[in-house]
Amino acid sequence: MAGNSFGTLFTLTTFGESHGEALGGIIDGCPAGLTLDFEAIEAEMQRRKPGQSSIVTQRKEPDTVKFLSGIFEGVTTGTPIGFIIENTNQKSKDYSHIKDTYRPSHADYTYDQKYGTRDYRGGGRSSARETACRVAAGAIAKQLLKDLKITAYVSAVGTLQLEKPFQELDFSEIENNPVRCADADMARQMEAYIKAIRKEGDTVGGVITCVIQNVPKGLGEPVFDKLHAQLGKAMLSINAVKGFEYGSGFQGAQMKGSDHNDVFNKDGSTQTNFSGGVQGGISNGADIYCNIAFKPVATLMQSQETINTAGETVKMQGKGRHDPCVVPRAVPIVEAMAALVLADFYLLNQVSKL
Repeated sequence: MAGNSFGTLFTLTTFGESHGEALGGIIDGCPAGLTLDFEAIEAEMQRRKPGQSSIVTQRKEPDTVKFLSGIFEGVTTGTPIGFIIENTNQKSKDYSHIKDTYRPSHADYTYDQKYGTRDYRGGGRSSARETACRVAAGAIAKQLLKDLKITAYVSAVGTLQLEKPFQELDFSEIENNPVRCADADMARQMEAYIKAIRKEGDTVGGVITCVIQNVPKGLGEPVFDKLHAQLGKAMLSINAVKGFEYGSGFQGAQMKGSDHNDVFNKDGSTQTNFSGGVQGGISNGADIYCNIAFKPVATLMQSQETINTAGETVKMQGKGRHDPCVVPRAVPIVEAMAALVLADFYLLNQVSKL
């Protein structure tokens, strides 16, 4: 099946389903000689794993990464890095009631139309559990990009939104609250709101802001492989993502060019950064910042009308363990995808000029 690989030189191919034996991946193109910090990889996996707080799914998975190849004595060998993440807490019976039913806003119907069959257990291949592989690969990409700083945080949950720009936030606060918001007061409001939504059997969406600092100048390719285009593709490939904007984004459409242009300083830096660190699809050395919008989780603990495989109208209600709001656990996924994009462009840039 096509569509399971990402990247050009630094590539990731993933496999596995939510309720299969294991998930896994192959990272190809990682240079030899990179000494890996396995504790850092484990820390990234812990940030994404289920069951980490009262406002996320209570599925209990350790999400331990087992590396199978491409690493010798803790150092990459330049050969493909294979890894698996075992599924140890499946409850497939939670999904038996939707075997012949299409859940609204899920991939059930479209997978049936495309393949003529589907793994209904937890969504199978379409499950967000696949993103565990991305976080594992992204953790390695981050170590390749050791001088870059990639930080993501929750900037909105429903109508609750941070108004401060990222320059005025305390990034050290992000891991101090279960929402992963960079502001303690707003984090408490968001947490209370998510808990209230969960009690209603409902879900809510949100926005994650990603900031990439210390970016080298010159990353990105012309025309179709622009840096911001690949970042957009990466983020839009994450489950539940409905929108992506970078720099001034949609607000830039309301501005005049005389206000929006980033005027140069003599050293090549700019007085403003409405470009979001990218001009002509290529990094200019300024901070890259972008917003990623996530829809409300589609599985509700409420009765909804839908159809089954026979085209009949039926009633259904979600069962099992689900996130009432996906954004707290999606923060490390956003960072991982940003790292994969930047690692790929970093390697591509090594051959762009003599």
